[in-house]
Amino acid sequence: MSANVLNYINTTSFPKGGASIFQKIVGLVFVVALFVLLGGHTAHANPKYAGIVVDAKTGKVLYSDDPDSLRYPASLTKMMTLYLTFEALEAGRFTLDSPVPVSAKAASEPPSKLGVRAGGSVTVEQAIQALVTRSANDIATALGEFIGGNEARFALMMTNKARALGMTRTTYRNANGLPNTAQMTTARDQARLGIALRQHFPQYYSYFSTRTFKFGKQVIGNHNRLVGSVAGVDGIKTGYTRAAGFNLVTSAQLNGRSIVAVVLGGTSTAARDGQMRKLVATYLPQASQGNASNLIAQVRTPAPPVAASVPTPIAPQPSPVAAATQQVAVNLPAGAPRPTARYAEEKLPGASAYSSEPKANGAAAAVTAALDTPPSVIPTPAPEYMPTARVKDPTDSLTTASTRPVAEMARAAASQPSGWVIQIGVSPNKDSALEMLETAQAKVGGALRSAKPFAIPVDANGGQVYRARFGGFDDQKAAVNACNSLKKKGVACWAAQQ
Repeated sequence: MSANVLNYINTTSFPKGGASIFQKIVGLVFVVALFVLLGGHTAHANPKYAGIVVDAKTGKVLYSDDPDSLRYPASLTKMMTLYLTFEALEAGRFTLDSPVPVSAKAASEPPSKLGVRAGGSVTVEQAIQALVTRSANDIATALGEFIGGNEARFALMMTNKARALGMTRTTYRNANGLPNTAQMTTARDQARLGIALRQHFPQYYSYFSTRTFKFGKQVIGNHNRLVGSVAGVDGIKTGYTRAAGFNLVTSAQLNGRSIVAVVLGGTSTAARDGQMRKLVATYLPQASQGNASNLIAQVRTPAPPVAASVPTPIAPQPSPVAAATQQVAVNLPAGAPRPTARYAEEKLPGASAYSSEPKANGAAAAVTAALDTPPSVIPTPAPEYMPTARVKDPTDSLTTASTRPVAEMARAAASQPSGWVIQIGVSPNKDSALEMLETAQAKVGGALRSAKPFAIPVDANGGQVYRARFGGFDDQKAAVNACNSLKKKGVACWAAQQ
C-alpha cells in the first residue's frame, strides 16, 4: 500500500465519542478507493511500458498491458535481421562459413559493436553470434548489406517479412535498431516474431541461448541476463535506446509448457529483467502442455532479391517498390496514435560520432530515400555464397513450388509424427531429404531402428525446401540420446518437441 494511503489511515480521526458503524464503512470505502486509484496510477507511471505473454503452443494471450501501442524496437530489430539470415541459410543462399564483408558504413556504426574494420569480414556464424550476444550494430548493418544489397533495401525486405508474419503495426528502417522515428513496433508484434523464430528455424534457434562468444581475443558475454539464470529461459533478445527504454523478448520452455513474453520500455535493466522474471514465474505454469502448432503462418510477399550479377550493382526492382509503397503509405499504421514528445529521438550513450536519422516526412520521402541509397557493389571475385546459374528442371521442387497446391503442404504437416523429433538437415527436394535420413539411419543403427524418417515441406524465400526429420520418440531423453548417437557419427542434429 502506498505511503499516501498509510498516512491517511494513520492521521484520519473520527468525531469524539467514536465513529458510528456507517461512518466507519464510509471511511473504509474511501480508503479502498484511494488505494485503487493510487495503485493504478503507480502501475502506469511509466508511459513507455508495454507487455504481453503468449502461450507459444496455442497462441492464447495469458497477459497483456498496452500490447498494441506503438513503441521503438531498439535492438529487438535484430530479431528480424536474424530471421532473414536464417531464412537465407535454410534456402541455401549462403552457408554459416560464408564471409560477410564489413563496409565503411557498417564499421562506422556506434556501439555496441564488434569493432571490425572497414574492408574486413566475419563469417555468417560469427555475425549471428555477435548479434545475439553483444547486439553488435556494425555487424547487423553488414548482414543487412550482405543479404539485401544495401541496408535501405534490406529494411524493405524486413517490413515485407513483418507483414507476411502478421506483424501489421511494425515498420523497419534499418537492420540494427539505432534511432529512427519511423521504425516502430508493438509488444504483440514482437511476440509473433519471437514465436516465428522458434517455430520456423528450430535448427538455428539455439544460437539465442549462447552464453559467451569468443571473437579473436575477446570473450563476449550475452546481454540477456535471464539466459542461464531463470529455469526454462532459452533466449531471445534485449534492446535499449533512451527513446525506447529497456526492451526484452523472452522465450521459456519447461515441463512441456512454452511461452514467449515481451517487455517494452523498462526504466532500467534491473526493472525490465525483474518484470520479465515475474511474468515467466506467473504465466509459464499456466501455459498449455498440449502439442505445438504452427501459430505463425508465412504469406509469400515480394521482397528485393539478393544480388545475382557480378560485379554490377543491384538495380531497384519495380514490384518490391510498389509493395513497399503500399505498406508504408504512412510512417505509422492507419489510425495509430503518433508518438508524443516523450519519444523524442535521443543519441545513444557514448555515441558522440552518431548523428540521428533525419525525421521522416511522409511515405514518398521514406520510399524515395530508401531507393536512392546507392546499392553496395558486389566484390570481385564473387563471394562463395553467390549461386551459379542453372537450367530449370521441371522436376525440381524449387522451380515448381509456386504451383504446388497449398493443400499438399497442409497434408504433409498433418501427417508428421507428434511428440519429440530430431532434425538432421534441410534439402531442396524431398527425395534427397529422405536419402539423407536413410544414410544417417544406416550410420547409427540401433538408436534409430524404431524411428520414423519423414520430410516436411516449408516455404523459404518464395520457394520450398524439405526438413529432414526422425520422429517416433516417446520423450525428450530418447530423442536427445538418439541425437547424441548421430553426433558421434558426425551427423549434426537437434531434438525438439513437435
